[in-house]
Amino acid sequence: MTEPAIETIGIPPSLSNRPRIPRSPPTPLAQVRQCCFHGPVSLNSNGWMPIVMLFVSNVFMTVAWYGHLKHRDAPLARVILISWGIAFLEYLIMVPANRWGSAFYSPYQLKILQEVITLVVFSGFALLYFGTRPQWNHLAAFGCIVAAVVFTFLPATPAR
Repeated sequence: MTEPAIETIGIPPSLSNRPRIPRSPPTPLAQVRQCCFHGPVSLNSNGWMPIVMLFVSNVFMTVAWYGHLKHRDAPLARVILISWGIAFLEYLIMVPANRWGSAFYSPYQLKILQEVITLVVFSGFALLYFGTRPQWNHLAAFGCIVAAVVFTFLPATPAR
C-alpha cells in the first residue's frame, strides 16, 4: 500500500524523499500548557491559527446574517447582495481555516469548534450591537454545546 503524496513545497529535494513518521496532533490542553509554561508558540505550527481564523470568519458571517436586522427599511434585495458580499469575505477566511485546521483536527472536531465559536461571536455581537443579554436557557444551551466540545476532544475508545 502506498502512502498518499505529501506536499513538499519549501522542502529541499534531498529532504523530501525521507520517510515521514506520522504523529498525532497535540491536544488543545497540551497547546495551552506549552504556550503558558514553555514560552511563546507559533500560531501556524500548533493548530491555533485555524481557530483564530474561525473566530475572524465568524465575525463576518454574523454581521452578514444579523447586521441588517437594525435596518428593516432597507430593500431586501439590497440587503441580500450586501450580505453575500460580506459572506464572500467570510469564506475567504473560513475555507483556508478548515483546510489548515484539518491537519490538526478531525472534521468532527472542526465542526464542534465552529459551533462554539459561532455562539461566542454571536453572543458578543448581540450584546454589543443589539444590546440584548442571553437568558438562563440560552446559557444552558451554550453550556451543552461547550460540553460537546469537551466530549469531541476526549480520546475515542478502541472498537472491539
